[in-house]
Amino acid sequence: MPGRVSARASAASRLTSKTSSQTLSSRRTTASPNVVIPDEGPSTSLRARICTIFSGAQGSAASHRKLAVSLRKIQETCCYEPAQGRRQDHNDFGEDDFNGEVTRCVIRLMGVKKSEGAGDRIVRFLGLFLRRASDQDAALMSGTEAEETQTLPETPSTRLTSHILSILLPLLGSREKVVRYRATQLVAHIINSLDSVDDEYYHMIRMGLLKRVRDKESMVRVQAVLGLGRLAGNEGEEDQDDPYSDNDDASGLMKTLLEALQNDPSADVRRSLLLNLPLTPNTLPFLLERARDVDPAIRRALYSRLLPALGDFRHLSLSMREKLLRWGLRDRDENVRKATGKLFRERWIEDCAGQLKAEDGTVAEQAAPPSLDGLLELLERIDVVNSAVGNGIASEAMKEFWPGRPDYRNAISFDDPFWDQLTPESVFIARSFNDFCKEQDGKLESLAEEKMPEVTKLAFFLQRYTNDLIDCVRCNRALSEGEQEDTVEKEFVVEQLLNIAKALDYTDEIGRRKMFALLRETLAIAELPEEITRLVVDVLRGVCGSEAAGEREFCGIVLEAVAEVHDNVLTDEPKADVDESFHSARSELSSDSTRTKSGPNADDSEIDEAKAIKEIMINMKCLHIAQCMLENVEGDLQQNVHLVTMLNNLVVPAVRSHEAPIRERGLLCLGLCCLLDKALAEENLTLFLHCFTKGHDALQVSALHVVCDILTTHPDVMTADNVDPALQNSVYKTFSKGLKASHAPEVQSTATTALCKLMLTSVIRDGDLLKQLVILFLDPAIKENAAVTQALSYFLPVFSHSKRENMEMMAAIAAGIVHTQVNLADEMDEDEEAVAMNVVGNMLVDWTDPRKLIVPGAASVGWDEAGGKGVTAVDGDIHLALADSLLERALSHGCSKEERKVLLTMVGKIYVSPNSSTEKLQGNSDLVAEAIDAKIATDATTRNALNKLCQSLGKALENVCSVRPSIEDQGKDQPLAGNEVRSEHGSDAEESRMEADENDGVTQAQDTLLEELLNDEDEDL
Repeated sequence: MPGRVSARASAASRLTSKTSSQTLSSRRTTASPNVVIPDEGPSTSLRARICTIFSGAQGSAASHRKLAVSLRKIQETCCYEPAQGRRQDHNDFGEDDFNGEVTRCVIRLMGVKKSEGAGDRIVRFLGLFLRRASDQDAALMSGTEAEETQTLPETPSTRLTSHILSILLPLLGSREKVVRYRATQLVAHIINSLDSVDDEYYHMIRMGLLKRVRDKESMVRVQAVLGLGRLAGNEGEEDQDDPYSDNDDASGLMKTLLEALQNDPSADVRRSLLLNLPLTPNTLPFLLERARDVDPAIRRALYSRLLPALGDFRHLSLSMREKLLRWGLRDRDENVRKATGKLFRERWIEDCAGQLKAEDGTVAEQAAPPSLDGLLELLERIDVVNSAVGNGIASEAMKEFWPGRPDYRNAISFDDPFWDQLTPESVFIARSFNDFCKEQDGKLESLAEEKMPEVTKLAFFLQRYTNDLIDCVRCNRALSEGEQEDTVEKEFVVEQLLNIAKALDYTDEIGRRKMFALLRETLAIAELPEEITRLVVDVLRGVCGSEAAGEREFCGIVLEAVAEVHDNVLTDEPKADVDESFHSARSELSSDSTRTKSGPNADDSEIDEAKAIKEIMINMKCLHIAQCMLENVEGDLQQNVHLVTMLNNLVVPAVRSHEAPIRERGLLCLGLCCLLDKALAEENLTLFLHCFTKGHDALQVSALHVVCDILTTHPDVMTADNVDPALQNSVYKTFSKGLKASHAPEVQSTATTALCKLMLTSVIRDGDLLKQLVILFLDPAIKENAAVTQALSYFLPVFSHSKRENMEMMAAIAAGIVHTQVNLADEMDEDEEAVAMNVVGNMLVDWTDPRKLIVPGAASVGWDEAGGKGVTAVDGDIHLALADSLLERALSHGCSKEERKVLLTMVGKIYVSPNSSTEKLQGNSDLVAEAIDAKIATDATTRNALNKLCQSLGKALENVCSVRPSIEDQGKDQPLAGNEVRSEHGSDAEESRMEADENDGVTQAQDTLLEELLNDEDEDL
C-alpha cells in the first residue's frame, strides 16, 4: 500500500494546472489545431517501461488487466511516497514525468486510422487504467477527507485525466478527420469509463462534443453521440421535462440528440443513440419510433436490445404494444421478425408469468415455469379481441410463440373445466394451439388429438356458447341502448370455436352428423352476426365433403336455411304470398304509404315502415348467406339445380331492387355466379361496366373487383378472335376512367391493381392503357396514393422484362411518353416537382433493354455441354425499334428543343447487337445519317449520343457483312444454326454497306486488326 502523497506530487499539480490553462488559452486562438509532437528529450527508463506497456496493450486485449496493474504500480511509485521497506525503482521521476509520458503515448494515437485495430485497443486500455486508478485513489482517501471535500477530490488519477483532456479537447476541431475521430473517441471513452469529471472540463467536453455532432464524418458523429449519451443520462430529469424547450442546458442537449436520432443520415449514428440515450418518459417515444427506421440493423437492435432492457412491457400503452408487435412481426427483414418473436415469447411472457427470484433477491437467469395465467394475461395485454380478428397481429404473435416454447406446448391442458369457462383469451389459446399443430405436416398431430376435444364434444360446447350469444342478442333487442349488454366477447368466443371446428377431422361419422345438424340449425337463425354466419358456412362446406355430391348437398342445405330465414318476415302476415317474397322493398313501402294516406289510422304508417325495414334486413341476411355459399363453390353453375334456383329467385330480384344496399349485395352475388358460368359472365359484363359508370365510389370499387375476377377466370371474353369490339372498348374505357379517378384514391388504386394483373396475364393488351399507367407512375401527385405507387413500381419492370411482346409494346409508346412528360413539365407550377426527364429516359431505356428479358429468345441464353450457362448474342431488334421511333420523333417538325434533347440522349444509350436484323440496322443507320445532316443535335451531349449510336451501328453492320461471306464459302449443305436467315440477305447487306460508305462516312472501314480477328473467328466457326 503506497504511503501519503509526496511533496513533488503537489508541485506537479501546480505545474499541470498551469500547463492546462496555457493549453486552453491556445485553444481559443487556434481555429483548427493539428497534432504537434513535442520535443521528447532523451530517453529514460520511465519512458521505456511505459512504452513497453502501451506496446503490449495494442497487441491483444487479453493482457489489458495485467498491463493496467503494471502501469498503476509505476504511477504509485511516481506519485506517492514509498512505504517503509519497499524498493524505489523510479525515485527520480515525479507525477508530471509520468503524466507527460502517458500523454506522449496518447498523442501518438491521434494519427492512427480507424481501420487499425491497435488504436481501438489502446483506447480501451487507457479507459480501463483510468477507471482502476480512480477507484484505487478514492479508496486511499480517508473518510474525513471525503466528507470535507465538497467537489471532486484531487488525486493523481484526476490530475492525469485532466491533463489528457487538456490535450484532447483542442484536437476535437482538427482539420484532419482521423485526428478528430481519435480525439472524439478517446474523450467519449473516458467519460463513459469514469464516474465523475471535473466541472471545468465537463462543460468544455459538452460543448466540444456538441459541435462534433454536426461533423461531416459519420465516424466522428458516432463517437460524439456516445459521449453525449452518457452526459444526457447524468442530467437531472427535472431539466429534461421538455426536450424541445428554449433552455440551453439539459433540454438543449437532449433536443440535439433527439434530432440526430430522427434525422442523421448515418445508420451507425442513429443506432448508437438508440442504445445509449437514457430511457425516460420523454425520450421513449422517440426511441420506439425507430421500429420504422429504414435500416434493418437499427430495427433489430430495438427489438433485441432496447426493448428487453426496458423493463416491464406493461408500462407501455396498449396502442404502442400493438404497434411494436405489428411492425416487428411484419417487418421485411427476417432477423427483425425473429427478434420480435423472441421478445414476445421470452421477455413479455416472463413479465406476466412472474420472473424467478434468486436467494439474494435478484432475478434468476432461468425462465419461469409455464403459467397459463401468465399467458392469459399476456393476450389480454395485447387486446386479443380486437387484434385477433382475421389475420390480426395476435395470431402472428402466437405463431411465433408456440414453436419457441415447447414447455408451454407440453404443459398446457384443455380439460373440461377449461371449456366450461371460456374467455376470449383462453379460447384463442386453444385455437392458436390447434392451428399450430395442424400446420406442422403431421408432426404434432398426436399432440393435438391428445389435448383437443373430439368433434362431438366440441359441437356441444359450440352449441352452448352459440345459444348464450343468441339469447343475449334477443334480450338486447328489448332493452334500451344504454342497458344493452356488450356481445363482442361472446361473438369472439363463438368465432374461435368455429375456427377450431374448421380444422377438425370429420372422419368420425357420429361427430360429423352432430356438427352437421348443429350448423344447419345455427345457419337458420336470423339474428346470427355476419362474421359468424360466414364461419358457419365455411365449416359446413368442410363437413359436407369436397366431392361434387358434397357440394350439391352443401348448396341444398344453405338454400333451405335461406328459406327459413326469409320466412321469419312473414310471421305477422299469414295471407302473404310466399312466392312473391323476393320483391322490391321500396315498392312495398310505396304501396303501403299510399294505402296509409287513404286509411283512417295514421299509426299504420309506422307499422308498415317497420315492416319494410325488417324485410330489407331479412333480404340482406339472405343475400349474405348466399354470398358466403358462392365463395365456397367451384362447380359449374348450370350443373347445380340449387344454384340455378338461387340465381333466379334471389340474386336476380335483388339486382333489380330499388333499394341500394340490396342491389349492391345482389351485384356481388351475381358476380360470384358469373365466375361459375362463362355464358352468364358474357351476358352481364356490360351490367358491371354500367355500374362503374353510374355508381358511387364503393360501388365502383366492387364493380372493378367483379370485372377483374371475371376476366381473370374467363380470359376468352377478351382474347377470343370473335370478341365484340364495342365490349372491348367499354372495358378499356372503364379502366381508363378508373386510372383518372384522382378524387377517389381507393377507386384509382383498385383500377390500377386490377389492370396490372390483367396486363401481366396478357388478358388485356393495349398500348394506350400501358402509356396511361406509365404517365400515372411519373405523375408527382400520385405520391399521395401509396397503393398506386407500390403497384406500379412492381408492375412496370416486371411487365416489360417478362415477355418480348410486352417489351416491344413499351418501346412503341416510349416516344409518346417523353412527348407527354415534356408538355406536362412545362404546364406544372413552380412549387410542383416533376420527375427529371433524364430519369424518365433512363427508365424507358431500361424497360426496353433486350438483355434483361426474363424469358429470352433462343439466341440469348444457352447451355453448354457441361451444363454451364453461357450468354450468346442478344437480338437487339427491340432497342433498334426504340431508336427508330425516337429518331423519327426527333426529326419531326413538332418536336421541341427540350424534347429533342431528351430523345437524343436516350438514343446514345441504345444497345446495338450484331445479332440484329440487317434491315433494322441499316434503317437506323440511315436515320442517324439524316439526323446528323439535319444538325438537330445542338449541344455536345446530343452530338456525342448520335456519334456513339452511329459508330455502334457501323461496327454491327461491318460485323454482319464480313461474317456472311465466310458462311457462304462453307457450302450450302452445312448451314450454321442461327445464321440461315441472315445468310440469305448477305448480298443486300453488302450493297447497303457500300452505299453507306459513300454517304458522308457514316459507317467507317475496318482496320487490319479487326479484319484479322473476324477472319480468325470465321475459321473457328
